[in-house]
Amino acid sequence: MYSKIADVRCPVRVGLAGTGYVAKLRTEFLLQDERSHLVAVVGNTQEKTQIFANNYQIEAISSWQDLVEREDIDLVVICNVNRDHGAIASSALSKGKHVIVEYPICLDPQEAEELIALSKANNKLLHVEHIELLGGMHQALKQHLPEVGEIFYVRYSTINPQHPAPRKWTYNHELFGFPLVGALSRLHRLVDLFGKVSTVNCHNRFWQTEAEYYQACLCTAQLNLKSGLLAQVIYGKGETLWQAERKFEVHGEHGALIFDGEQGFIVQGEQKVPIEVGTRRGLFAKDTSLVLDHLINGTPLYITPEESLYTLKVADAARRSANTGETTIVSETLDEAA
Repeated sequence: MYSKIADVRCPVRVGLAGTGYVAKLRTEFLLQDERSHLVAVVGNTQEKTQIFANNYQIEAISSWQDLVEREDIDLVVICNVNRDHGAIASSALSKGKHVIVEYPICLDPQEAEELIALSKANNKLLHVEHIELLGGMHQALKQHLPEVGEIFYVRYSTINPQHPAPRKWTYNHELFGFPLVGALSRLHRLVDLFGKVSTVNCHNRFWQTEAEYYQACLCTAQLNLKSGLLAQVIYGKGETLWQAERKFEVHGEHGALIFDGEQGFIVQGEQKVPIEVGTRRGLFAKDTSLVLDHLINGTPLYITPEESLYTLKVADAARRSANTGETTIVSETLDEAA
C-alpha cells in the first residue's frame, strides 16, 4: 500500500472530470467534508458542465486539459467515459496532481503500467476505485467462505435488460471498451477472493444497427484459476435480453453460498440459512473519505493500482480470447501476453 504522501494541504483542493451519476455522488460528499474543497468541474459538453456547476455552485471548466493545468487543484477525480481515463490521469499526474479514477484505470494494460510508474516517479497518489470490495455482498462472502470448504466452482452473472437500450456511452464500443474491461469489477471481485488466473476462454456478441453504438451485448467468460477453481462470468445488457439477474454462486465441498440480488444464503444439505448482507449505499462517499484519510493522515487504502492492473490484464486476455476464439493465457508481464 502507499505510505503517507508528504506536503498535502488541508483542505484538499479538488477538480472533477465528469458530470454523471458517480460525479454527483462524489460531489455531494466533497461539499460536506471539511477536509476537501471542490474547485471546478468539466463534463463532456459545455451545457452539461454548466448545469452541473450551477447546481453545486462550483466553477465550470471548458476542457479537462484546462482542469489539470490549474495550480489551485491538488486532486483530480476522474469519473467520465472510460476511453479518456488514461489520458486525463497521465496529464494530471504529470502536472503534479493526485488522482482518483473510476475503474478501469484505462483501457490498455501497457498504458496502465505507465500510469503507475508515473505516479511513483512523481510521488503522487493514483487510486483506482473498486467499491465492489467495500460492499455488503463482498464482505459477507469473505466472512462465510470458510464455512463451505474448498471452493471448486463460482458463477457470477449480471444481466440488465433495457428496452429500449439507451444511446449513451456505456453502449459505445470506443467510449466503454470491451464489456469485461468496462465492467472490470465483475472480474476483480473474483481475483480479490480467489487469486490469480491461469487461462481465460471468452465469447462475446453484440447486437447493433450502427457502427459506434450497440443495442445489446452478451459476454461470457470461463476462468481457470491457479488454485484449480473454475469460474464463470456472464455479463449482458440491452434489448435482446429479457430477464434481469444479479447472482453470485460459490460452490464448495461442504456447501454453497448463494447471493441473489440483495439476499444471501448458505446452503448445506437440506438447510438454507439466510446471510445478512450489508447495504450498497454510500460506497462512493466511503471511497472518497478513505482517499482523504490516506492523503492527510497516511491511512492505508483498501486497494493498490497494481491490483487493479492485474485484473485489467485478465479482462484484456478475455478480449483477446473473444477476438481469436482461442483460450488465452493470463500472464504477469505484458511481453508474455503480446
